[in-house]
Amino acid sequence: MSGGSDFITELADRLAQDALAAEEEFDDDRLIEQLSTTVGAASMTLQEAFMTSVRIRRAEKRGRIWLDQRIAKARKASSP
Repeated sequence: MSGGSDFITELADRLAQDALAAEEEFDDDRLIEQLSTTVGAASMTLQEAFMTSVRIRRAEKRGRIWLDQRIAKARKASSP
């Protein structure tokens, strides 16, 4: 089943997006960990894909913040 890993990745990513949004909305820094444990009890494969997606999305968010700050700093320095 060649599409199986794509299916798992898509499911995990949607779950990660929803979990990250809930974590932010409710200011619950344990939500991801608890959800990961719950998912892992049923499927280690989905748990691994979920945590990978969480890490990638958190890293992308940090990267965008850094880039936005760097661009703003460069624009401020180059403005008269």
